[in-house]
Amino acid sequence: MLYIAGMNRIDRISAILVQLQSKKIVKGQEIAERFNISLRTAYRDIKTLEEAGVPIISEAGIGYSLADGYRLPPVMFTKQEATAFLTAEKLVEKLTDQSTHDVYQSAMYKIKAVLRADDKNHLENMEEYIAVVDNPYLPKDTKSTNHMQVILNSITQKKVLCIDYFAHHDQQHTTRNIEPIGIFMQFNHWYLIGYCWLRKDYRNFRIERIVKTQQTQIDFAKTHPPLKNYLKEISNKENKLITAVLRFDKKALHLLGDQKYYCGFVSEKEVDGKIEMTFLNNSIEGLARWYMMLADKAEIVSPKSLKTRVNQLAENILKKN
Repeated sequence: MLYIAGMNRIDRISAILVQLQSKKIVKGQEIAERFNISLRTAYRDIKTLEEAGVPIISEAGIGYSLADGYRLPPVMFTKQEATAFLTAEKLVEKLTDQSTHDVYQSAMYKIKAVLRADDKNHLENMEEYIAVVDNPYLPKDTKSTNHMQVILNSITQKKVLCIDYFAHHDQQHTTRNIEPIGIFMQFNHWYLIGYCWLRKDYRNFRIERIVKTQQTQIDFAKTHPPLKNYLKEISNKENKLITAVLRFDKKALHLLGDQKYYCGFVSEKEVDGKIEMTFLNNSIEGLARWYMMLADKAEIVSPKSLKTRVNQLAENILKKN
């Protein structure tokens, strides 16, 4: 894996020093692979550190280590704090793009660098006990994007972002200039919220559908509200939730999987030998079509509008068959 494309030698040598502090033994091959350099270059960089007075212990066939007690940063972390960082790394790896993962991994080297030897061993041992598993009910995202760091940098510097975007609803590619105000994750997808110059209003963009991003040198023309204000506003406008109560045969519960959560599952209880579930959902249409997949093993308690829509769909099916 590339560490940072185009990294100069001084920065690389400094990063190697941090890597040497991140674990007890570091092999030359690990350094070479991390920075995409030859093994000979890695050896040369190690020698440069030694000539600068860094106490590096070299063991043939094993690797490199620093003399015990050698530290650069004055910060220390507890085992619990370090384990929390490790847990976060697993989430970043699965739930963000490659560019963000690479940046976080670099930060983790720095965190590990200031740990005591026994704490480093603790963290290495904990590695195999923490995992984030893909949800089998969700489609795999086959598109690898690296837009998040560009977006966040644009937000920080308040510079207009130019994006090439593919709109799924009309299958069209458009180029937009936007003033990004934040990103958020919902239902396993990352979204960008920004003021769109084309639409002259705030819009949501699914990040995996952004084909290309380029930060311009144009300053924001507007002062924008915080992200949380916008999320609250669209929630009030678009998420007028409907309460629905459904009853399922117990033998059918395994068929629901995680889909019940995406339909707004709130709670459940046993009623007359069946499981009664309460949902909060903003779409009668979506809930009706999901219910029909399980209709032979379920019944609608409320609302009446859901029963009506299910009956309409059933009649339409009968007319076609």
